[in-house]
Amino acid sequence: MIRFSLPLHLAAALCLFAVSACCPAVKQPIGDPQNPYPLRTPPRIGDIVHLPTGAVVSMAQMFAVAGDARIVYVGETHDNPASHRLELQALEVLAERHPGRQALGMEMFSRDQQPALDRWVAGLLDEKAFLRESRWFENWGMDFGYYRDLLNFARDRRIPIIALNAERSLVGALRSKTPDQLSAEEQARLPELDLTDPYQRGLTAAIFGDRRHGGMQLDGFVRVQTLWDETMAESAARYLASLAGEGNHLLVIAGGNHVSYGFGIPRRVFRRLPVSSVLIGGREINIPADKRDRLMDITVPEFPMVPYDFLVYLAYEDLPKTGVNLGVMTAPAPTDRGLAVKTVVPGSNAERAGVRQGDLLLTLDGETLADTFDLIYALKKKQPGSHGLLQIERQGQTLKMDVFFQESDGVHSSGKR
Repeated sequence: MIRFSLPLHLAAALCLFAVSACCPAVKQPIGDPQNPYPLRTPPRIGDIVHLPTGAVVSMAQMFAVAGDARIVYVGETHDNPASHRLELQALEVLAERHPGRQALGMEMFSRDQQPALDRWVAGLLDEKAFLRESRWFENWGMDFGYYRDLLNFARDRRIPIIALNAERSLVGALRSKTPDQLSAEEQARLPELDLTDPYQRGLTAAIFGDRRHGGMQLDGFVRVQTLWDETMAESAARYLASLAGEGNHLLVIAGGNHVSYGFGIPRRVFRRLPVSSVLIGGREINIPADKRDRLMDITVPEFPMVPYDFLVYLAYEDLPKTGVNLGVMTAPAPTDRGLAVKTVVPGSNAERAGVRQGDLLLTLDGETLADTFDLIYALKKKQPGSHGLLQIERQGQTLKMDVFFQESDGVHSSGKR
């Protein structure tokens, strides 16, 4: 037998080679996991792409596929009317596909607003009463015009609307406290929380870096994001598993970050109720310069999955401008009759019309101004360039004033209308 003697360092090197040869190499994706079949030409507004295959499809083809799913998620851009038209188209098609078996779930409403939604769908509230009862301006605050057509369609067709989101009081509590620090009552209202998803934390951390949070720490922001997603998932799953939702289909409307990539609401619904689903999202292209400041300045992590099943390329549009400022600070009158003017803003529409500090605002265009909501709603219906007949009381005398509503900058601050 012939023996070979190897230098010690050479033997060690061969052993290392043998060990490394047995370990699998780190695999790099061939393409982009988020866009495995990129388009060969730049997309145009209105194009719809099935991202897993790269196939360009029609609206009818997309909804034909989506109609087979128990849940359809649409991730919206809150301030883009084109995104809201897509949601309305989805609801119209799905309601036709599943007559009497289609429901609408909305991020914009918290669970404590469900009674107002039920009364709206039943036709028991007009728009003003619904906005008041649902506390729209306090809870969501965006222009109702973005959602009016969708909610009107649901009411006209008696389509159940499910309030998906968490109550603001619970969100506020979890913002600064860990779940174990909450009161027993607050803990009882918590959904099952999975705070370990690395993808959600990565996205949340990126979003957190773009915003000012009044001293809130990242962990608090992750808890709040998780609470939103888990509550909306629980609400959706609970409805579909209930007697009222048995056999029904659900269209879920929520911001894109709650839906995209599937790890927000969709994954958390599936954990509770494994049913089929389709994800639809929009992407704004050719964004005008005056809208670029609306985009978040963040770098989204590279996730190993497509963001949506179907991606719709949209224009970034503006909602027709409505709503004006009167230019007063008000408070309920001590006599519970009208609104007492505390301050008149210099150069405002109110000052030009002759409104003074100490006046009582009684009516606008014949509509009684019993509280600040009445004034807010009346001003939301006005447009720059329109007139309004304001009835006031001054030192015991009733006066009428014609108000010409010129455009004014800024958003109504608390108490300022």
